[in-house]
Amino acid sequence: MLKNHLRLAWRNLSKRKGYSALNILGLTIGITCFLLIFHYVAYERSYDAFQQDAGRIVRLRLDQYQDGKLAWKSATSFTAIAPAMKKEYPEVADYCRLIDAEMLLTNQERNVKSSELKGYFADASVIPFFDLHFVAGNPATALDGPYKMLLSASMAKKYFGNEPALGKRLKGLYNGSTESFEVTGVFKDYPANSHLILNHLVSFSSLTQIRREQGDSSNSSNLSWGWYDFYIYLQLKPGTSYKALEAKLPAFCDRHMNNDDWHKKNNVRQELHLIPLSDIHLYSNYNQEAEVNGNGKAVDFLFLIAFLIIAIAWINYTNLATARSLERAKEVGLRKVLGAIRTDLVLQFLTESLLLNTIAAILAISLAWILAPSFDTLIGSDAGSFMLPPAYLLGFAGIFFLGSFLSGLYPAFVLSGYHPITVLKGLFKNSARGQILRKVLIIGQFAVSVILITGTILVYQQVQYMRRQQLGVDIDRTLIVEGPASPQDSVYKNVFQPFKTTLLQQPGIRSITASTNVMGQEIYWTNGIQPLGKDSRPELTLYILGIDYDFIPAYSLRLVAGRNFSPQFSTDDKGALINETAARMIGYPKPADALGQKLVRGRDTLHIVGVTADYHHQGLQKAIDPMLFLYGPNVRSYYSIKFNSADLHGAIAAIKRSWDSHFPNDPFNYFFLDESFNQQYKADTRFGEVFGLFATIAILIACFGLLGLSAYNVLQRTKEIGIRKVLGASSQSLVVLLSRDFAALVLFSLVIAVPLTWWVMHNWLQDFAYRIDIQWWTFALGGLAALFIALTTVGIQAAKAAMNNPVKSLRSE
Repeated sequence: MLKNHLRLAWRNLSKRKGYSALNILGLTIGITCFLLIFHYVAYERSYDAFQQDAGRIVRLRLDQYQDGKLAWKSATSFTAIAPAMKKEYPEVADYCRLIDAEMLLTNQERNVKSSELKGYFADASVIPFFDLHFVAGNPATALDGPYKMLLSASMAKKYFGNEPALGKRLKGLYNGSTESFEVTGVFKDYPANSHLILNHLVSFSSLTQIRREQGDSSNSSNLSWGWYDFYIYLQLKPGTSYKALEAKLPAFCDRHMNNDDWHKKNNVRQELHLIPLSDIHLYSNYNQEAEVNGNGKAVDFLFLIAFLIIAIAWINYTNLATARSLERAKEVGLRKVLGAIRTDLVLQFLTESLLLNTIAAILAISLAWILAPSFDTLIGSDAGSFMLPPAYLLGFAGIFFLGSFLSGLYPAFVLSGYHPITVLKGLFKNSARGQILRKVLIIGQFAVSVILITGTILVYQQVQYMRRQQLGVDIDRTLIVEGPASPQDSVYKNVFQPFKTTLLQQPGIRSITASTNVMGQEIYWTNGIQPLGKDSRPELTLYILGIDYDFIPAYSLRLVAGRNFSPQFSTDDKGALINETAARMIGYPKPADALGQKLVRGRDTLHIVGVTADYHHQGLQKAIDPMLFLYGPNVRSYYSIKFNSADLHGAIAAIKRSWDSHFPNDPFNYFFLDESFNQQYKADTRFGEVFGLFATIAILIACFGLLGLSAYNVLQRTKEIGIRKVLGASSQSLVVLLSRDFAALVLFSLVIAVPLTWWVMHNWLQDFAYRIDIQWWTFALGGLAALFIALTTVGIQAAKAAMNNPVKSLRSE
C-alpha cells in the first residue's frame, strides 16, 4: 500500500511540475534558513556545556545599591566570599577563584616575548572545575605553591617550540614585578565555546607572594572584603538547587558585607546573586566580564524567526494545495466511485505532502552544509561546519515531521471530503470556509513579513543613530600603542620623554599622550569620593582615568570650567578634573561651582582644577559615567598617537623603529582607535544585517505563495475576465480587480503587525541608554514595502491575464 501511495504521489508531483517546483523552492528556502539558525543557536547554547559538572557550577555576581538605587552590577566579587560560603553552607562542595594575570612573558633562551592577556591567577581547583586535560604534568600538584604556571598546548609551542615545556621557566613581568615562573603543566587548548579564554594559569599563591613582596601584608588576595576583582565559582553538591542557595545570600551579605560603619554611613547595600555556568555566555552582560558575551535576546529572537520562516513555507504549501482543490476534485470523485475510502485518500495526500517536504529537506540540508561557513561569517559565529548536536537533530526531525503532517493534513481532509456525485455533476466549487482559511494564512504570512521589515528598519536606524552621534571627543586618526611594562617608575620618565620627542619630530605625527584607558574600553578603576567637610553625605563612586598633560588637548576634550593639568602648577599631583555628570552628582549646580572644591578619596584630598564636558567613553548603549581624571607622571597603559600623515604604513614603521630603540624589552602592539571603538556596535550591526536577510527571505517565500494563488485565481476567473473585456473593461481595471483582494489582505496584516512590532522593538531598544524614538512613518514604510512587493507579484499575473485575447479565454471555457 505504501509503495502504491509513493508511486501515485510521485506521479502527481511530476504531472504538476510548476506547482511542485514552486512548493519545493519555498520549502527548501524555509528549511535551509531554519537549519542555519538552528545550527547557530545550538552552538551559542553549547557554551561551557562540554564541562563534566557544568550543571553543578555557578558564578557569583555582585550588585551594589546606593541610596536605594542600583549603582552597578559586576561579574566579579570579593575574594573572601568563597572560603566563607564553603564554611557556612554545606551545599557548597568547592570553590574556585580567578583574577586576571596579564603579564609580559619572556623566554630568554629562545628570545620569545609577548604580552599575554588571556590568563588568570587561579586556585588549584581550577583544574577539575574547568576540565583541563593535561598533556604534560601532574594535575594533582601542578598549582601547589607559588610561581607555578600552566600553559595551553599552543602557548607551550609558542615559547618552547617542539621542546618539552615541563620543568622549564618563563620570566613574567606583572604589575611592575619581574618573577620567574616554573611550567608545571601543559593542557590541551581550551575549547572556543567557553565564556573564558584560558591560555595560561598561575597558582593563586603566586599573587599573594607578589603582593607581599610589594608591601601588602594584609593577605588581601585571600581574605579581602573590599577588593572585588575576582571571578568566584562555586561547585554545588549533587541535588542542590542554586535558587535555594541564592535565597540564603541576603542574610550572608548582611552578616559579612552590609553591617559595617562604612556601608551604614554611605547608605550602601550589596547583594550577591548566582548564575549557572551554562547561562553566563548568553545571559550575563555585567561590568568586568571576562570576555564579551553573547546576546541571549538576539539568539532567542533568531530562534523565533527560524520557526516563523519555516511556518510561512508550510503555510504556502497549505494555501496552494487547498487552492488547487478544484483541479483534483474529479480525481477524488472517480476514486470514491471506484471504491476508495476516505482513510486511503487522506493517506495518499499526506504521502504527497511528506514526499514533497522530504525532497525539500534533502535539498535544504545540502544547502545548509554549503552555506554554513558564509552564514557564520555574516553572523560573527565560530560554529564551524554544519552539524547539529543529537538533541537538536532529534528536535529538527520532530519539527519536520510534525510540520509536514500538519501542513498536509488540512488539504488532505478537504480533498478527501468531496462528495463524488456533486463533483462529477460539475456542481462543486471551493468552499467559503476554505477561502477564509487561505485569507487568514496570507494575513499571517504578511504580518510576519511586515514585522521583520519594520524591525530591520528600526535596527538600522538605531545603529546609525549611535554611529552618527557626536562623542564629544576626537577619536579619528589615532593610533593606540599598548604601553611598555618593563621600565621601572624611577627611570620611566627618562625613557618616555626621549621617545616622545623622537616621535614628534616625525612628519605627520601631531601629538602623543599616555593614559590608563582609551575610549571604547570599560574602566575598572573606581573609588568612592565625597566633598571635604561633608562626612554625613554618602560616598559617590567615580570612574577614574589616569592621564598626562597632553590627554585633554590631544582628544579635543572641551573644558566647560577651569583648566587642564599643567607642569606650571606643582600641586596638580593632588589636582582633579571631573566631568559634568560627576559635578551634578556631587552637588554642584554649575560646573564653575566645582572649581577649587576639595574631594576626599580614601586618605587623599584632591582639589578640583577643571570640569570637562561630558563625552561618550564607551558606546551609546551605555550611559555616561561620573568620571574623575587624575594626573600621573608614570601613566603608561596606552599611548595615543595622533597623526595626519597620508603615508600610514611609513608612520607606523617610524613609530616601531623608535619603540624598538627606547623599549627593546617590550613588544610593539597597536590598534586604531576608531576601529576599536566601532567594534562596540558590531554585534548590533550584524543583528540588523541578519534581521534584514531573513526579512527578505520571509517576504520572498510569502510571495511564492501569492504567485501561485494569484495564478490559480486568474485561472479560475478566465471566463469572467473574457466577458468583462468583451463588455469594454480596460486592462488597467482588470488588474485592479484581480489585485484588490490581495491588497486588502496585506493591509489587514499591517493592522496586526504594527502593535506587535512596536512592542517587540520597544523592548529591544530599552537595552540602549541612548536610543531613537519609534516614528509612525517606520511602520508606514514597512507596510508600503510589503504592499508594493505583494502587488508587484500579483500584478504580473493579473496583467498577463488582462492582456489575453478574450476570444481565447471564452473558447477555453
